[in-house]
Amino acid sequence: MHSIPVGVAGVGRLGQLHARLYREVEGAKLIGVYDTDAPRAETLANELGVRRFESVDELLAATEAVNIVVPTIFHFELGQKALAAGKHIFIEKPITTTIDEAGELIALAAKQQRVLQVGHIERFNAALRALDNFPLAPRFIESHRLASFDPRGTDVAVVLDLMIHDIDIILALVKSPLTRIDANGVAVVSEEPDIANARLQFANGCVANVTASRISQKKMRKMRIFQRDAYVSLDFLQGLTEVFRLVSPEEAMSSGGFPVVLGKLDQGARQRHIVYEKLQAPEANALKMELQSFINAIRTGTPPPVTGEDGRRALEVATTITEVIKKGSGDTALKF
Repeated sequence: MHSIPVGVAGVGRLGQLHARLYREVEGAKLIGVYDTDAPRAETLANELGVRRFESVDELLAATEAVNIVVPTIFHFELGQKALAAGKHIFIEKPITTTIDEAGELIALAAKQQRVLQVGHIERFNAALRALDNFPLAPRFIESHRLASFDPRGTDVAVVLDLMIHDIDIILALVKSPLTRIDANGVAVVSEEPDIANARLQFANGCVANVTASRISQKKMRKMRIFQRDAYVSLDFLQGLTEVFRLVSPEEAMSSGGFPVVLGKLDQGARQRHIVYEKLQAPEANALKMELQSFINAIRTGTPPPVTGEDGRRALEVATTITEVIKKGSGDTALKF
């Protein structure tokens, strides 16, 4: 099977990472890059030994797949053009600026029978991958994503800048329709909210409390999942997953046992032990895994791990949270 000719549109900080990592992605061949900043694109093209395309049309003519790593306001225009030309597209999050635009891209990708993958990179974080074989049934989720102030990206609210990562993860874990959203946010140093909190209620009874800030003194990317007889702690910065569970004495002492038995509960009708596990996934570069999954989807004809519909749904929730915040009342809620 031939290698997929790939081009990268947009070679800012993240786009350059995409281009460099494609040298390590099996089944892909980086053909060239395009950016409106021609000198920057030329420098990278020379470094990687590929073409610098002078226009998007040139890039599309020479490739089968395109990574769109341009500012979000250009996602729809470039995505639509690439799909209309019959190209597979990888598009960074958020998928587009509006829900209607996302829907149009999804429909066009389906019509053209082309792969549309959205770049929600935290899906490939080792902390989340470690839960692949763990029986999750969340009843309450709490997440905190905090970052220090960076003028880059402050043209959009922190909900679309940072919180959307956790929104996507929560939607993927809960797998139930949203019924209600409450939210608050404050614009501290920019024109859009820099810190926000949202409470998401799902049809199956699960509730998620999500906080994001870009004015914190230190970074934090943590999520806590509570369910019947289990508590799961994820640290996305460390790629660390810790599980505390209640199990029967027989399970706790079964063959192999658990790494740590913290104690036991004698209350209630049955005795249970408190056990601790540190779950691990194989070490890997999350962005490289993400790009590899895109190429694999093209080569096998299977849906990518993060579909256009996944991206649209995360955008819909993030947009709704932003609208609730703009209404200016913590008691305001939108029902789905």
